[in-house]
Amino acid sequence: MHRSKLGPCSVMTQNPSNAIVHLGHTNGTVTLWSPASNEPLVKMLCHGGAPIRSLAIDRSGTYMVTGGADSYVRIWDLRMYRQTHSYSVVGGVPCGLDISQRGVLGIGHGSHATFWGPNAIKVKAKEPYMRHEMPGCGPVETLRFRPFEDVCGIGHQKGVSSIVIPGSGEANLDTTEYNINPYQDTRQRREGEVRALLDKLSPDMIALDPGTVGTVESSDPYLRRERIQDLEEEANRRKENEPKKKEKNKMRGRSKIQKKIGRKQKNVIDEQILKLREAREQERKEEKRAKSPGGKNMNKPKDDAPAALKRFF
Repeated sequence: MHRSKLGPCSVMTQNPSNAIVHLGHTNGTVTLWSPASNEPLVKMLCHGGAPIRSLAIDRSGTYMVTGGADSYVRIWDLRMYRQTHSYSVVGGVPCGLDISQRGVLGIGHGSHATFWGPNAIKVKAKEPYMRHEMPGCGPVETLRFRPFEDVCGIGHQKGVSSIVIPGSGEANLDTTEYNINPYQDTRQRREGEVRALLDKLSPDMIALDPGTVGTVESSDPYLRRERIQDLEEEANRRKENEPKKKEKNKMRGRSKIQKKIGRKQKNVIDEQILKLREAREQERKEEKRAKSPGGKNMNKPKDDAPAALKRFF
């Protein structure tokens, strides 16, 4: 529940294009509300202090029509929130307003009903499309067009009257849209309800511009900076908690080309390497034989020693 703080509100209608709710107040102000906001999105002073008695919005959500106690019907462009033109009514206050599917504007005032052509909303027309009088029925309270038919219903003190307005209803019926097929059976109605529940959007997504749904949100530099700082802190925290890995001691130059070729040539065996190995083994055998007790050179150090030192051998 939200308080408008603009006095009593007796008129309410919903924009069929973006689902924004329009409220008409007794001080001549029209406010636009969304479920996601505690304050009105837009405030428009439409009738300069005269109470708002009726409201209507076309199918495209571009034009809004307001009827005030000053006996004026004003046309507003919701793209600029500016008045384009107005019509004056006689015989009573415009208490009933409605726009048909083809753009016919119906106004109920006093015991009269006036209908303006499809182009009367975009461009000011000189004369109305049709007029209808109901003497003795009292003032008109409501006026509504019937969808997909050229029929308009008028509610007054004596009951309800229906009149034919040629060209007011949509002739081409699109049965694929939700809850539009008038000839649907129980199964189709049940499937339509399930599809509508699956396609239902969150109330927080209702906005003045319906094109924002499904687009990428523009990034705020301050929020982006805070996000980067949070990511850096988290990465540092993870790095501190991770166990340190033992570093490998790599020898310098192991990956050089000459070292690699040298390691490969170690495994190559040719005739020269075999001769070198045999010569080395023979030298080792001779050294062992010389060091053994029965060797040939065992007495060589004693013979070469001076005469004074021979007694120590």
